[in-house]
Formats: sequence, C-alpha cells, structure tokens
Amino acid sequence: MKIKLHEIPVREVVAGYIDSAEYGVVGYGGRLNIRPAFQREFIYKDKQRDEVIRTVQKNFPLNVMYWVQSDDGNYELLDGQQRTISVCQYVNGDFSIDHMAFDNLTKAEQQHILDYLLMIYICEGTDKEKLDWFKIINIAGEQLTAQELRNAIYTGEWLTEAKKYFSKTTCPAYAIASEYLNGSPIRQNFLETAIRWIAARDGREIEDYMSQHQHDTNCNEIWLYFQTVINWVKATFPNYRKEMKGLEWGVFYNKYNTGNYDPKQLESRIAELMEDEDVTKNSGIYEYLLGNDEKHLSIRAFLPKMARVAYERQKGICQKCKNHFNISDMQADHITPWSKGGKTTPENCQMLCADCNRRKSNV
Repeated sequence: MKIKLHEIPVREVVAGYIDSAEYGVVGYGGRLNIRPAFQREFIYKDKQRDEVIRTVQKNFPLNVMYWVQSDDGNYELLDGQQRTISVCQYVNGDFSIDHMAFDNLTKAEQQHILDYLLMIYICEGTDKEKLDWFKIINIAGEQLTAQELRNAIYTGEWLTEAKKYFSKTTCPAYAIASEYLNGSPIRQNFLETAIRWIAARDGREIEDYMSQHQHDTNCNEIWLYFQTVINWVKATFPNYRKEMKGLEWGVFYNKYNTGNYDPKQLESRIAELMEDEDVTKNSGIYEYLLGNDEKHLSIRAFLPKMARVAYERQKGICQKCKNHFNISDMQADHITPWSKGGKTTPENCQMLCADCNRRKSNV
C-alpha cells in the first residue's frame, strides 16, 4: 500500500464544495467525496467547529487528515470529515464567528485562510489494506462503531440505498421501529441490527451479507425483510411494553415465525409473568413464550439459607438417589417445578446431588 503526505491549501479543498441531498458532500473540484457511505453525519458542535477556524486563522497546525485514492483517480475522505466540512462551511458563508462571516473579512484575512496548508495523507491499496489502515487511525479521537468500519470497506450502491432506510434520524426504520431497537440510526446501529438479523436467517455473519450484496443496485430484500419482522412483532405482541426494546426480534422471527400464536392468550400470559416474583428477567418473557425455554426467564434461585434448611431437614440425603452428600456437592431444586406452579419458597425446596439434578433438568 502506498501512503504519501501532501500539503494541500484550503482554497483547493473548498473548490467546488457542494452539500446536497442529490450530490452528497464533495469538494476539491468535485474530486473529493467528503462524506462517503461509511462516514457519519456532521456532528461537530458550534464550539468545535469555531475552534477549527480559529486554529486556521492563527496558523496553528490542525491534525493530519487521511484520503483514499479510488480506482478512477478521485478521492474519498477517510478521516477528517468534521474539520474539512467546518472549513468548507465557513468559506461558503454558512456560519460566522464573533459576528464575522468569511465575506466580512479583509482580502488579506481571506487569503490567509485560503492559503492555509492542510496536511493530508493519501493512500492507495486494496480494500482490506484500506480497512486495516482505517482501524489503526481510528484508535485516536471519537472512534467509529463496528458498523461504520464495515461501511468503510463494503461501500457501494447497496450501502447508499440501505442508509436511506436505516441511517438517518428520520429514516423509515426509525419511524416504524424506534421503540424496538437500541442505539441510534446515525451511528449505524439500526443498519447493523437489520443486517445481523437477515444474515442470521441463513446462518451467516454481517460481513458475509454485506460482501454478497455490496454491488446490488437496491436494498429491497433487507428493507422488506425488516418491515416483515416488525409487523410480525406488532401483530404477535400488540400491547407494547418497555421490556420489548432492544430484543433480538429478527432472530426470534427467523426461529418462530411459523408458529400459530394467539395474541390475546399471549397477552394474558405476559401479564401473569410480569407479576411473578420468581421471574427475574422480564425481557426474557417474550422469547420464553415463543420457544418455551425457562432459561430466558432467569427463575429466582433458592437463597443459601433455604438450601441449608432443606439440607438439614433431609439429613444430607439426596431425595432421588438416597445417597448422602456434603452440602457443597448438592443443589437446591424445586419440588413442584416452577412451570407447574411451584414457587421459590422454603417449603418447595429440596436438595439433590449434582448428577440427579442434572438428569432431572434434562428430562
């Protein structure tokens, strides 16, 4: 991989600066893609943005920036988007500092800014080499998320289309599923979740799916799939509760969508389980009702004192194999299983040896 340091004046970087929904954010005479598909939205606050301009005005050095040369000879901005956009916006007249816009400056002051040299490393190499380099330079500063890093390598028309649905604050995915997903669309959490779900459907990883679809001209498959998942959730569990946020609904859909569930019966059971003191993980109720596996509920364990009382009552004899054990070699167990109405109370506690308790759990 070739990496070379260049000194490029601000006037060349801001030349042809455009920020539009149609053309994206470009500069350097149209040759620099300032916000490639893998980059996040502009997130600098006014104070940070102003400090960039003051640094340039004082002729202090800005941190180096990184560009990647594309196969067509153009460039993508790899690191330094916030600083680049701050400079471009100021020269473009989008904001002022201390009531002084760029046009209010003297010719000499304007020339000083335009002549300021930006230190820019430009690299050429394979996609993997670029991604490895990106990970290294991302160690400092505000680090990108795992999905933002993936976007750096699997950029293309498919990703551009997918970001329209999953990566804006007001995107369609946010409109229909913000109550069900954790994270932020801007930080690519919604996109990452959707890809993880659809990739898991076929037993694959996120990178597998993005690699396969990188050069697709649309993202219809994942958007239709995502809508289907959310519609299934809303139809199956129509009464929303805060415990539903952040669950792996796509994974649940992949495993359980062929089941015949009665929403009214499910709602009645959810209400019961929410009030059950033995259920210590309310968010696990939903997968439990779909797959009938008690492990998702984290049923309350017997307290050590309860176990000691039961052990003394049994005189150390396992209730199954009738052999004697030290208490350290025994485990507290429900006499009447929780699934059959048994509670985690002293009266419902028995001590079994580890082997008997394991065999009982496997039945």
